[in-house]
Amino acid sequence: MAAQSSGRETRTGVLLYMAGLMLLVGFGSPAGGLIDVPVTFFLKNKLHLAATQVADFRLAASIPLFIGMIFGFARDRWNILGRKDRGMMMVFGLICAAVYAGFAAAPPSYYLLMLAILVSSVAWSFVRAGEQGLASTVGQQLAMTGSMSVVWSVCASIPYLAAYGAGGLLSQFLEGENATQAARILFLVGAGVMALVVLYGVWKPRRVYDQLKTEQSEAKPLQDLVRLARHWPVYPALGAYFLWSFAPGSGTPLQYYLQNTLHASDAEWGAWNAIFAAAFIPTYLLYGFLCRRFTARTLLFWGTLIGIPQFVPLYFVHSVAGSMWVAAYIGLTGGLATSAYIDLLMRSAPKALQGTIMMAAGSLYWVAIRFGDVLGTNLYDHAGGFGTCVVAITVAYALILPVLLTVPKQLIATKEGEALSLQVEATEAESVAVLRA
Repeated sequence: MAAQSSGRETRTGVLLYMAGLMLLVGFGSPAGGLIDVPVTFFLKNKLHLAATQVADFRLAASIPLFIGMIFGFARDRWNILGRKDRGMMMVFGLICAAVYAGFAAAPPSYYLLMLAILVSSVAWSFVRAGEQGLASTVGQQLAMTGSMSVVWSVCASIPYLAAYGAGGLLSQFLEGENATQAARILFLVGAGVMALVVLYGVWKPRRVYDQLKTEQSEAKPLQDLVRLARHWPVYPALGAYFLWSFAPGSGTPLQYYLQNTLHASDAEWGAWNAIFAAAFIPTYLLYGFLCRRFTARTLLFWGTLIGIPQFVPLYFVHSVAGSMWVAAYIGLTGGLATSAYIDLLMRSAPKALQGTIMMAAGSLYWVAIRFGDVLGTNLYDHAGGFGTCVVAITVAYALILPVLLTVPKQLIATKEGEALSLQVEATEAESVAVLRA
């Protein structure tokens, strides 16, 4: 009984440690957290840019996010300061904080702000790679990928929600300052958050790290890439995650539908997004309960089936108030699938390449979001309006089912707490990497 209690305490301690790290990294993101919304307001209200110019700025600033796999691969091969992921947090967290602080003292302009976001995005992406690789490694080694996916999902939602609250308040505060002071405050907030990430990297709780074996590939880069290419389980995992993120019509067309057709205000559009994000959290937490009682395979298929018709009710509402209820419905029916796909990603990552897979998933997310929005906008404008978008989203989600049929059965045959079967399709037997404990 004492051993069971100790095991639960250790598990809880690990999850709390990872939650704190994920929240800090999320809040410090140049593309989200408390930074993105004020940047948008700054471009619009201080530099007086048109909507298309703001959109172009955000697209260009997203370039480092599109190549996240590179940062993940660097994480898997590097062992900075002999501290692996903690070294990534310390070194690149410090660089990101220094970039934020440096630009806080510079006179603001369009190109300087673009440079600041690009450079900080690169440094932040290395930190993110360390955090994501550590989360996947912990999930695999301690047989808790389900719980780790829940923590990942919840902690990804909180900065998004905060962006509409604290981020909006910060933007309002910046309205009262001149452009130089506004930029200084904006970047100093980011610098403070990333400085906390550096301190987090210095901290090494024994409850977490004494249980982990360091996985470090000593193969040549090309050999590791070949090993990754031969590791079949990553393909359906990434494919399912891409299709779930694609959702053509859930971005700009949805905003135009709510505001132009249902006549929602800007504030109501913001409220819709906040409700949407918050509604995922209860079913994220439910996944944490269910993953200890049902296999990953069961939760993957049921989560997908529940999520396929997610957006259909939205087409049949005719009021802003009705759309708010549907926003809650969409979130509640999407949480199980989201957590299940992240769980699958963590399970499928080959040893010593966890960072590569998790950051590749992040790259696919941004590619899916941006290009899904382009497709959805064209469908909305030229192929039948929002109803066509709903059909396209539903079809994209339905395509996940045949993808899941290609997942190796032994990979998803276990519940939370049971050892993972990573020796799939003999890929690890063919591995050329040497893993040192």
